[in-house]
Amino acid sequence: MTAAVAAYIQQCQTRLNRLLEHQPAMGRSDGAAVPDALLGLGEASHYSLANGGKRVRPVLVYAAAEATGNPLPNSGLDHAALAVELVHTYSLIHDDLPALDDDDLRRGKPSQHRAYDDATAILVGDGLQARAFERLTAAPDPDPGQIVAMVTSLAGAAGPRGMVGGQFIDIRAIDSDMDLPRLVAMHSLKTGALIRASLVLGGVAGRASDSQLAALDDFGRHIGLAFQVVDDILDVEGDSATLGKTGGKDSAANKPTYVRLLGLDGARKEARRLLGEGLDSLGEFGDAARHLRELARYIVERDR
Repeated sequence: MTAAVAAYIQQCQTRLNRLLEHQPAMGRSDGAAVPDALLGLGEASHYSLANGGKRVRPVLVYAAAEATGNPLPNSGLDHAALAVELVHTYSLIHDDLPALDDDDLRRGKPSQHRAYDDATAILVGDGLQARAFERLTAAPDPDPGQIVAMVTSLAGAAGPRGMVGGQFIDIRAIDSDMDLPRLVAMHSLKTGALIRASLVLGGVAGRASDSQLAALDDFGRHIGLAFQVVDDILDVEGDSATLGKTGGKDSAANKPTYVRLLGLDGARKEARRLLGEGLDSLGEFGDAARHLRELARYIVERDR
């Protein structure tokens, strides 16, 4: 990762973290005080939202909007980036639950259900998901057509045709003989859908043309899968301290992975292939998409 893209990622992360600090997930959009009985829910939500992370998806929102070359009001774009991170955090909280992936570690700290309890984790996740769509509809800058397009994209990525559907397939794939086409289909939903939506939301916020939106979606399709291929590689090669989550869990659970089907060398080759095809999708954007290209390379070359 170049110093320039590292600085860009840090800038976007700082921007998002400030939003999270000033817009508590369980706050009232009308400015009214939160009932005392809900303060614990807000505290638990903040625990997961403030727990660092790469913030890859909101960074992609910002970079996709930048690639359109259109001047952007900050507030509407910020709402889109915040909504994506709220949905992503909700998905991590629920994925870690004992009934799903059953992981005690997230981003180097105890998972939400370990820091609190299962019931709190479920409710925090539900609240974050609802809050995401509230944030999108409250954005002051996009016109109604843009808001509808963003809500539709994010809802599709989060629901049964996206993350939820992918997770449903995943928990039933343990000890299965899943082949590569079915593995690709599963991860296109579980991991890829929200990455694709992040790029589409950024494009919509930047008033992208139809051809630009199609290109961003195709880029996201390839990079979303590349992200998962690298995750599977790191599950084998990484250690828990570096990853911030339990390493080796997929192998121990006998889950189908790219490494299991292709081997380490084959998985690395597949990640590079997906990167190359993703970058080819950005041809019409020129230099305006330089940060998107660097982010794609970072996703493939990362160590956590």
